[in-house]
Order: sequence, then C-alpha cells, then structure tokens
Amino acid sequence: MFFILIKKSKNALRTKEKCVICNEKIEFHFKAMEEWGIEGTLCGKCYSKKIDEHYPGEHTRVNKHLD
Repeated sequence: MFFILIKKSKNALRTKEKCVICNEKIEFHFKAMEEWGIEGTLCGKCYSKKIDEHYPGEHTRVNKHLD
C-alpha cells in the first residue's frame, strides 16, 4: 500500500509539469538544446517547432498540421 501512494504522488507531480514556451501540460517532455537558450522542458509540439527553426533542411517534421 505504501508503494501505491508513492507512485500516485510521482504521477501527480509529473502532470503538473508545463511547457516553458506554450505553458500546456507535458505528456512527453523534451530537453531544449543549449544553443536555443531555453531553460526548462518543452512539449513535443514546441520541440518540433524549435528543431524546424534552428535546423532547416531535409528532415521530416511530424504532426506539423497540428500547429
């Protein structure tokens, strides 16, 4: 029973984490690259945008239609 309480509290802390750019809840968090000058975690959508801004070229950006 003690283990279940610890697991719930960890999940509760994780759901409070928000993206430093769009301030939405983060399901899968990404760490910003140093050259971006951003402190904190990003959601997948904002991370994908930053990759596209800083590294233009022939890479495939997924879920671009969701912007």
